[in-house]
Amino acid sequence: MKLWIDADAAPLAVKEICYRAADRLKLETVLVANQRLQLPPGYPHLSSVRVDSGPDEADRYIAEHAESGDVAVTADIPLAALLVPKGVAVIDPRGEVYTAESIGERLSVRNFMDDLRSTGVQTGGHAPYGPREKQAFANALDRALTRALRSRP
Repeated sequence: MKLWIDADAAPLAVKEICYRAADRLKLETVLVANQRLQLPPGYPHLSSVRVDSGPDEADRYIAEHAESGDVAVTADIPLAALLVPKGVAVIDPRGEVYTAESIGERLSVRNFMDDLRSTGVQTGGHAPYGPREKQAFANALDRALTRALRSRP
């Protein structure tokens, strides 16, 4: 089992929560980005993969390498739509868990909003990332990792 982090856009607070979870659980954790990542010292279970620059390169790498039973952290709904059917538990940085039941709707809404933006409609965005979102993420990650560890053979 691995923890995958789509690290290009993950907030620092999310990465730090993942570092501590990886250390506590002795869990192999892979950060994937199209830029060089500085990993904090003292976390032997962390590694990083630098992919080519370009849209969706990190997503492609995670989608190709993640396996059933893994856990992934990403705000990228199309990536989540690739991972969920493979049996990967997917959480966004705000604590939303993508499931087989919810990912189709989330992808449709995302595509609809993308279409609106392409026509010039201002759709707004997420509220700032704060303590409430950080706590929701930490709780969701803890639940997902506990579930994944229990289901391991």
